[in-house]
Amino acid sequence: MKTMNVNEVEQQLAAGVKLNIVDVREADEVKEGKIASAIHIPLGLIEFRMHELDKNQEYVMVCRSGNRSGLAARFLEGQGYRVINMLGGMMNWEGPLDY
Repeated sequence: MKTMNVNEVEQQLAAGVKLNIVDVREADEVKEGKIASAIHIPLGLIEFRMHELDKNQEYVMVCRSGNRSGLAARFLEGQGYRVINMLGGMMNWEGPLDY
């Protein structure tokens, strides 16, 4: 599984790189703020909503600490998706947030 740390994701976004970000936290966690461009698909719904993702695109998976996003990344990778797990999660995110 490919990984990126929080700083790498922040730097790429700041440089204008378009990243497809999927936030797998629960709704109450996302209310506290999410990365502006992220789409929200809770981990428990990944299996049922993965059809919303394009297998020709690469996705950066995000959660609170990096554990749930790792689970989501492994699952999606097994289904043929191209994914990257963001290590450190939103606990370490210092970039802008969308509420």
